[in-house]
Amino acid sequence: MDPSELSTPRLRAFLAVAKARGFSTAARELSQSQSSLSQAVSALEEELGQPLFIRDGRSIHLTEAGRILREHAERAFLELERATDALSALRDLTRGSLLVGTSDTLASYLLPPVFAAFRARYPDVELRLDNRTSPAVAERVAQHRVDLGVISLPLPKAQRIGGRPASEVLVIETLRSQREVVICPKGHAFARRRGVTLAELASQPLVLLDRSTASRALLDQSFRELGLRPHVVMEMSSVEVIKRLVELGFGLSLIPELSGMREFEHGELVALRTKGTEASWPRRHVGLITPIHGSLSHAARAFVEVLRRELPTERARA
Repeated sequence: MDPSELSTPRLRAFLAVAKARGFSTAARELSQSQSSLSQAVSALEEELGQPLFIRDGRSIHLTEAGRILREHAERAFLELERATDALSALRDLTRGSLLVGTSDTLASYLLPPVFAAFRARYPDVELRLDNRTSPAVAERVAQHRVDLGVISLPLPKAQRIGGRPASEVLVIETLRSQREVVICPKGHAFARRRGVTLAELASQPLVLLDRSTASRALLDQSFRELGLRPHVVMEMSSVEVIKRLVELGFGLSLIPELSGMREFEHGELVALRTKGTEASWPRRHVGLITPIHGSLSHAARAFVEVLRRELPTERARA
């Protein structure tokens, strides 16, 4: 017979009789009548096609088939109990894991207070980070390879995930704006200016994030729309490296303001406002992305709650 056809109540009745070594005692423990318990065991024996007990007057003994079934049934119920406990722990967030996809910049400069608050609230949930560019995070979230993502928006217009636009496979929520600034070394000719236009930026040597990033895709799009040909001298995958190269005079760059606050405060770099029309500069935001299909785990939902509560607000602009 197909094992999946075995009746769980009948197996529990069998185990109770086997442990109690009698129907009357087992019936009292299960708060059932002795006749209903006897019928359940008989039905199980009929399902299996072989006797499970030797009935000798008032005493009963397990047959060889009964001993084998008892061993496996006890093991099966133990595993079910463990599974139930594990599921309860996941629900109560006393165990489990959460994989969050985000960029190096957001993980370094924006999200640490969120991570700290989540760890303090749910110390038994393993929090892991998958650091990639925002387009790569979006793809992995849509494929359910990470639980959720905190990324820079908008994603590149040309990006397709499984041949479909990101909006068709992801739930995208804007959390806050992400202000970007032009940076230059303190001795640069622009250092005493309050702002710079996109055309003026294009005329300078530039050290930019590589083309796999959403911010670079948007900046390139803005240059193209204005018919500008920027002078890109270096491409990097790290904002930290870009800041050091700008400080050394290799060129200017455009970075999220939050990633350069320490250098601005210590005078190591100068932050310039982006001048010109709103349409000329790419507008950035920090966003939360989750798969459009399937429900979030308890840990993921808890992280979203902490994220919305603890996400740092924007600093006022001077």
